[in-house]
Amino acid sequence: MTIDQLHYISQPAADGSHLTAIKQALEAGCKWIQLRIKNQSPEEIRECAAEALKLCKLRGAKLIINDHPEIALSIGADGVHLGLEDMPVALARQFVGKNMLIGGTANTFQHIQQRVTEGVDYIGLGPFRFTTTKEKLSPILGLQGYIDILKQMDEAQISIPVIAIGGILPGDLQAIINTGVHGIALSGAITFSNNKQQTVKQVYAIKRIYVKNS
Repeated sequence: MTIDQLHYISQPAADGSHLTAIKQALEAGCKWIQLRIKNQSPEEIRECAAEALKLCKLRGAKLIINDHPEIALSIGADGVHLGLEDMPVALARQFVGKNMLIGGTANTFQHIQQRVTEGVDYIGLGPFRFTTTKEKLSPILGLQGYIDILKQMDEAQISIPVIAIGGILPGDLQAIINTGVHGIALSGAITFSNNKQQTVKQVYAIKRIYVKNS
């Protein structure tokens, strides 16, 4: 399955609903949604996930569930994304089977090596800058962090889609994509954008130009 170049990480919209935010992101053109709900019961997350999957299917989008392989499997989601302190990838793979996508978080080149060994399908590398959406924040990477880690990956002949994540704003897109990452994950930059469709188009347009010039 192709890993999209724009991942929308859900957060509550102005009305407090993840589903509202997801619906708006889909209407703006997002094709890859990660449902990321913290501090709620599995039952509440499963209910929201089932509704989110319906929205994604209507738009031909993929739904990834953050941190809950059992929920991803039970509703028939497209994948699960695991943080470094979440369920081990090997155990999650046994749980969800060989066909479901598994993404993994990384903050260092050593984490990249670990994730590749574990068999993830893509890596969310970050954070780019400080973000309030994550409680336990790893060291900030900044542009140079991506440049350094991608260089180390190239030297080690490691090839896996890397998605930049963490506090990324529309003004950062060009510079981050120029580092050579596969794609970008956005949350607040879409949720609270006055022109969500323009933000989505901007990511895909910049990525196309980068690939053409590479």
